[in-house]
Amino acid sequence: MKKLLLAVAVSSVAAGSANAATIYEKDGFTYKLNGDFQVQMRQSIGEDERAEVEYDDLELKNYVSYDLGNDLTAFGRLDFGFKDAAEDDENGSNLEEAYVGLKYGVASFSFGKQNFASDEFGIEEAYEVETIDEDRFDGIGTDGDDTVRIDVELDNVYIAASHEMDARDDNDGIDGEFYDLFVGTEIVGLELAAAYQQYNPVDLDDSVGTYGISAGYDFGFMSLAADYSVSDWSDDNGWVKEDTTQYNVAAVFGVASTTDVAVGMGNKDSDVDGYEDVTEWYANVTYKFPEAKNVSVFAEVADSDEEVNGEEVDMGFLAGLRVKF
Repeated sequence: MKKLLLAVAVSSVAAGSANAATIYEKDGFTYKLNGDFQVQMRQSIGEDERAEVEYDDLELKNYVSYDLGNDLTAFGRLDFGFKDAAEDDENGSNLEEAYVGLKYGVASFSFGKQNFASDEFGIEEAYEVETIDEDRFDGIGTDGDDTVRIDVELDNVYIAASHEMDARDDNDGIDGEFYDLFVGTEIVGLELAAAYQQYNPVDLDDSVGTYGISAGYDFGFMSLAADYSVSDWSDDNGWVKEDTTQYNVAAVFGVASTTDVAVGMGNKDSDVDGYEDVTEWYANVTYKFPEAKNVSVFAEVADSDEEVNGEEVDMGFLAGLRVKF
């Protein structure tokens, strides 16, 4: 599935992307570059939405490392995203990740602008999620620019822990501190994961706790996975302890060596107005060209039982092309 253990372990902060192209390698120095360019025609779920060209990913990721000897490696990442610039017809870019670190054996330590450990959680297979978040961690926050992170990659266990320092009104909109933990493992083909996050807002005595569990299994003809996550929530009058729950179920069928079909649904439920038992479901198909598996075309339909002004929303759809390296 999308983000369970096997997908995470090959793309941890110290390893670079599995698809990255090695641009230069000499005397213990390595420079890798990878990109993800995805453009699609999309009509969003909603009321009287119109089709438009959308840029889901326009990313360039730079990874450098130095072999320092004695199983010690220094590394750094500098990633740029151009999605917002393309959407707004603006010049410029958005710095998405910028961090440095050291790796020794199976463990790595990094700090800078990067994803929290809880960002590794989740199994949804949709190209776009419209009326609900990917999971409860996504609904609270999964990245920052004052982040310290530790990753440990064992034979069949992956552990990540992170701390976002007590930031005030930074450019990411983060106002407080985060503690995150993610653990994933594989047991006889069954992939299991769990995550926990504690968010302490600035100038408030209360905190928001979020936890989630997920499981996935590859049956050969299909992969099936599910996750469940819970967090406290707040209303417009101040911080109130309201449990918001969410679950996702997704299945991926390999109908051919080049073609996958995915179906799934997610449900978010809370006592807070506007988040009361909202369900979104989707189905998509992806074709990867046999001559270049990093080039794919895809299409998706999605719908939701959310209501706008008392009326049911219209179904959404998209189709696009993705080129990555």
